[in-house]
Amino acid sequence: MMRKNMSRFWLLVLLLFALSTAAIVAGCGKAQSGDGAGQTAKEQTLDEKVDAIVDSMTTTEKVGQMVMIGVQGTDVTDDSLYMLHQYHMGGVILFDRNMESADQTKKLIADLQAKADQKVPLFIGVDEEGGQVVRGKSFLTPPSEQEIGRSGEVTRAEESARQTAEKLKKLGFNVNFAPVADVGEYARSFSADPEQAAKFVEAAAQGYEQQHMMYALKHFPGIGRGTVDSHEDISSITATKAELLKRDIVPFQKVIDERQSEDYFVLVSHLRYPALDGENPASLSKTVQTDFLRGELGYRGLIITDDVEMGALAKHYSFRELGVKAVEAGSDIVLVCHEYPHETDVYLGLLDAVEDGTIPMERVDESVRRIVKAKLLHAQS
Repeated sequence: MMRKNMSRFWLLVLLLFALSTAAIVAGCGKAQSGDGAGQTAKEQTLDEKVDAIVDSMTTTEKVGQMVMIGVQGTDVTDDSLYMLHQYHMGGVILFDRNMESADQTKKLIADLQAKADQKVPLFIGVDEEGGQVVRGKSFLTPPSEQEIGRSGEVTRAEESARQTAEKLKKLGFNVNFAPVADVGEYARSFSADPEQAAKFVEAAAQGYEQQHMMYALKHFPGIGRGTVDSHEDISSITATKAELLKRDIVPFQKVIDERQSEDYFVLVSHLRYPALDGENPASLSKTVQTDFLRGELGYRGLIITDDVEMGALAKHYSFRELGVKAVEAGSDIVLVCHEYPHETDVYLGLLDAVEDGTIPMERVDESVRRIVKAKLLHAQS
């Protein structure tokens, strides 16, 4: 009887041991599985990352993302850092005044990015069109669009854009304000023929995308018919809407239809187009930007104004109101290229409009999400 009880006792011990071992193994398996699931849960989609960053921003940070400025000098200064830290300006455009040599330019850009102290990288842009509009002439010399267009070789547009983007990226730029998508007989345009111009513009877009660089189609809806320089004053393009669609819009439409909208900007001109809006220049026109560009043409990417310090706007509006009007029209970013007081006024005008409800926070978030998404895709080193 004693032996029977002992046998039962040991059987029970073995059974309990086996069950506990199985539980431990199963628990470990669950823990491992749980860890994996936890890791999976932590892996955010791009849109989730964008939302998290935007949600973490203050109102002042959001408004700053919607302004791109020029800075003075060839080094980072207290003034330029003040603009980046106090107003959180989201982008900087460089000119010849900032670019003495390749090494100096590379250091300036690296220092701007490192010292900006922002939640996302800066857009660092330049107007490197080629020909008449070249920055850093001692070390960057792309050919003009007209020269490329007259060659008849579409592949030259792609190769020129690719080479330009490659050189700019090595310096630290992440945005080039090119190609010019205007249709016309002048050095900044590929062609006066809309279909030909569209082929070259689309090829240039491919070149920039090969180097993962953001580019900008300008100057929407096209200034090829213009007779007055926007730097001096405002003027009107008297073409009908049908004429604009048949000629001026063709290069823009081709890229909008065939490329991903996250890869480029559309830069909007300061000319008036009475067939679309009889009162406002395109850069301040909701009809042009929201109804036509976004609504009819289907563009979903970033809209940026041309430099609002140009005479076409500066002679007729205050800087405090310019940014507000541009954003209300549909712009995501207001470009202010030269004077710190003007840049400050544009920012403060926007901030006041957001804080008093003139511009709803939902409208701001819409633009900032586009900006942050583009930066995560293109502006990170």
